Order: sequence, then C-alpha cells, then structure tokens
Amino acid sequence: MTAGGLLTPALRAAIAATLAGSGYIHARLYADEYRFLPVVGPLFLLQASVSFAVAALLLIGIPPLLRLAAAGVALGALGGFAASRTVGVFGFTEHGLRPTPQALLSILAEAGTLLLLAVWQAVAFRRRGAASPAGAPVPGAVTWSYGRRRRRPRTGR
Repeated sequence: MTAGGLLTPALRAAIAATLAGSGYIHARLYADEYRFLPVVGPLFLLQASVSFAVAALLLIGIPPLLRLAAAGVALGALGGFAASRTVGVFGFTEHGLRPTPQALLSILAEAGTLLLLAVWQAVAFRRRGAASPAGAPVPGAVTWSYGRRRRRPRTGR
C-alpha cells in the first residue's frame, strides 16, 4: 500500500477519534453535571450518542454522507457551545471555558474534527483532479448547466 493509500484510513481513524473524544466529554458532562437540566441535559446525551454512532460508522465505511454528518455534529456542538456563552440555550448559560477542562477539550476535539475533514476533502479533491485528464469532468463534482448548447451553423461549405 502506498503512502497516499494509507492517508484516507488514517484520516478516517483520526476523525473517528476526535468525534468519539467529543462524545465522551459530552457523555461525562451529562452523567456528572447536566443530567438534571430539563432540555439541555438530554441534548448533551443526544450529542454524545450521535458522536459515537458517526465515529463508529466512519470506521466501517466512507460514504460522503458520513463526512457531512461528522461536520454537522462538530458544527452543532460548537454552535451550542457558542450559544450557551452568548444568548443562552433554553435558558441555560455558561461563561468562559467552564467547566474546566471539558470545555476547552471539547472545542479542540470539534475543531480537530473540522480540520481533519477539510484535509480529507482536499486530499480527495486533489486525487480526483490528478486522476482525470485536463478538461475532463471530475466524477462526483458539482457541475452547473446554464441551458442547452447550440450548434454553430456551418459556414463555408
């Protein structure tokens, strides 16, 4: 197996690890502190469950939908973190990087997930571009059509 062939499984494993780490942090926060909060507690448990599920599925397969799900989980957790420090989430607010050290570790895990997903996407895009001849359509790429192509009238014959 080449170094390029090892990169995708390594990225999958690293993304699964960051997702599982975020899930573990949220599960511990639920069990230790937040399980008694009416709406926010179950949301912590839901985030932990979805993180573990997507991490496990990433280890099994690599459909693009799983990458999108991983990004959604990480963005959702970061969005919930930001909302809880600004406008509040269902009346629940926190300040700074509390609880310590879980808040910082969670941010690092979710940012790491997004960074690794971006690297994976860049590698996949580069591979597709290198594998196709110049000007050839890239499989799986989004293409836009602005109407029908018209034939130019032949002139001169």
